[in-house]
Amino acid sequence: MDQTNKSSHPAKVKTHSLDLKIVSFANSLIRFRWWVVVIMLMTAVGAGVGMKNLGFSTDYRVFFSDDNPQLTAFEELQKTYIKDDNIMIVIKPKTGDLFNKKYLDLIRRITEKAWKTPYSTRVDSLSNFQYSYAEGDNLIVRDLIEKDRPLTQQEIAIIRNQAATEPQLINNLASPDGTTTGININLTMPQKSISEVPEAMNFVRGIADEIRAEFPDMRVALTGLSALNNAFSEASQNDMMSLIPIMYGVLLLVMAVLLRSVSGTIATLTVIALSAISALGISGWLGVLLTPPSATAPTIILTIAIADSIHVLITMLKEMRSGKSKQEAIIESMRINFMPVFLTSLTTIIGFLSLNFSDAPPFRDLGNITALGVGMAWIFSVLFLPSIMAILPVRVKPEVAKKDQGMHKFANFIIRRHRTLFWGVGTLSVILMAFAPRIEFNDRFVEYFDTSVQFRLDTDFSMENLSGIYQMQFSLPAGSSGSISEPAYLQGLDNFKNWLEKQSGVVHVATLSNIMARLNQNMHADDPEWYRQPEERDLAAQYLLLFEMSLPYGLDLNNQISVDKSATRLIVTLENISTKEARVLQSNAQKWLGQNLPVASTAEASGPFIMFAYISKRNIEGMLKGTATALLIISAILMLALKSIRLGLISLIPNMIPAAMAFGVWSIVVGTVDVAASIVAATSLGIVVDATVHFLSKYLRARKLRGETVEDAVRYAFSTVGTALWVTTAILVAGFGVLSLSAFQLNKALGELTAITLLLALIADFILLPAILLIVEKKRSPFSEKSNEKTNPETLPAE
Repeated sequence: MDQTNKSSHPAKVKTHSLDLKIVSFANSLIRFRWWVVVIMLMTAVGAGVGMKNLGFSTDYRVFFSDDNPQLTAFEELQKTYIKDDNIMIVIKPKTGDLFNKKYLDLIRRITEKAWKTPYSTRVDSLSNFQYSYAEGDNLIVRDLIEKDRPLTQQEIAIIRNQAATEPQLINNLASPDGTTTGININLTMPQKSISEVPEAMNFVRGIADEIRAEFPDMRVALTGLSALNNAFSEASQNDMMSLIPIMYGVLLLVMAVLLRSVSGTIATLTVIALSAISALGISGWLGVLLTPPSATAPTIILTIAIADSIHVLITMLKEMRSGKSKQEAIIESMRINFMPVFLTSLTTIIGFLSLNFSDAPPFRDLGNITALGVGMAWIFSVLFLPSIMAILPVRVKPEVAKKDQGMHKFANFIIRRHRTLFWGVGTLSVILMAFAPRIEFNDRFVEYFDTSVQFRLDTDFSMENLSGIYQMQFSLPAGSSGSISEPAYLQGLDNFKNWLEKQSGVVHVATLSNIMARLNQNMHADDPEWYRQPEERDLAAQYLLLFEMSLPYGLDLNNQISVDKSATRLIVTLENISTKEARVLQSNAQKWLGQNLPVASTAEASGPFIMFAYISKRNIEGMLKGTATALLIISAILMLALKSIRLGLISLIPNMIPAAMAFGVWSIVVGTVDVAASIVAATSLGIVVDATVHFLSKYLRARKLRGETVEDAVRYAFSTVGTALWVTTAILVAGFGVLSLSAFQLNKALGELTAITLLLALIADFILLPAILLIVEKKRSPFSEKSNEKTNPETLPAE
């Protein structure tokens, strides 16, 4: 049966106040439906053109705000010394060690090729390590693996000995067992184009492919900070290319089953597509660069946008099956759903906008893009969707109106057992929330990627066989210009190095004191007894000058010494320790410096790992403010919308506890979370409110307009909106569940935690909320003038 318009005039439905305005608005949409559709499409196209401006960030620094103290400290350190963005090529033969002609020649050749990497400023390896030794009264400084020096057994023995004993090499560029080595390429990017990192990475990947082709049994891994940057960029692009099609497939399946309407499914897919395109396009016009977190915004928009359309279409199709014309059904659906959909969209927007309190800009971008998408979804749902449905043919089979028996039985069950259920769910909530504080925040950035990502595999391999990517860096002042040659300062450096090497989790410590001890030994005929710090400042300064003059171009000490020689950089390489352990080590290191090296007592650790070690803490502090602000605003909106302070306060309970319960579940099942978890409460808050708004609006309609008792009002709410709520929750859970397929752990955790929160919110809205209403409002009379008599149906809006 094709329910087409039965008259040329808009249908009239008895309404009151706001309902009258909504009916008039819906009639106008139907009257000017073609114009509305064209204007909406043009709006989406105009916004969508901005997508051409979207790019993908290739810098891990985007995770930190401009005023982040750890980022500020790291940037100051990089201004003093050379930048250490790097790509490291790690090689390991399948069997045996590296100390033979074939592999040592390979290391030399790789080193030469690595210098040709775009934006490279320095290459360090076993090959060009500056090996110093005494020859009579002369200090000889040369490459450890010289191109023109024959690799005799004696020469190989020297190389092997240096790799196994030299502090600058062992656990840094050479493994203790001699089976693994690294070629480290330092890069200085002009930062004029987002293609710089991929360009450098692609060149090094070409070198790696050449090695594999020549030596099929050689394990080749690529790691480093620039490799990390590239992995962030590729993760963003991969998520957009894989998750969005999967999400569309899930939504298409859900709608086909739920709506049983081809035109309704097409219209809804169009609405969510236009919403996502508009949000991304506007973001492009604003110059936003996508990152792995913000790249999930389209998936989240698709998930949330469908809820608006589902509510509108389910009511419309239900009305048509009961015998109304398509036009009448559209108007009735708009009358019933306009305000709830507006409120849920508004609260969701507020929840996502609260991410602007986050310390991590990618999460701010995620919040802003998603808020834009939700806003556009509401506009398309109340303008484009009714208009396009008025144009498209809609075929439905008439059905005899009947109660939703499942929801009716469930409502009766809640009414009979409401006190038991209240205490049961309440107790469970308290127990789960009690576990939430036990969660440990841990932001090891390598583990932001799962083991399907090559960067993660390569970096894990490097940490297991050679050295770690996690570092703690100190710029240790010596006082005035040239003071780094002071014997007391050099000895302090050495003592600090020795203390650090004894700490749990420390793999390697690179410091000037290692070089100075070796030079002192060299200048005393290589006598091992003299492997210690020089005892006179002038002598130390002369050694250092002589050594620097012997170094080739590109291998100077600017990466360790400040220009005026008033400070040195000390780099601590760490195992795969937790960020909590890193913060403890940093704190203990600063205490040690204060007690043992007063001249450097103000030095603070910095570096990417330290920055990430504090990101969760800083983000939580910001999001506590953001979530509290969002909660206050949303609560005020609900009180105004429901015109009841009491119901507004009641709504806080099912809105607040699901996220806390979800963290309790996560604490029991997983135990650790990363920075993504700090935004879950804020993002889920706006979404969780949706079900509460729809349930309470129907409950209030029954109480005010129908004069129902509390029990009957609860039944009415379940019968009119119960099915739609669990269906939309299922869609939301499926949508955020799709994020769990992401190879980027932040997105995966965000999706899983939000999905758990939404499931718990459904329990809160279906069990706890009605139970509270039945307890708190049981003794209150209906809102109508006659407490025990229903209002005359003729004076009510059609239901």
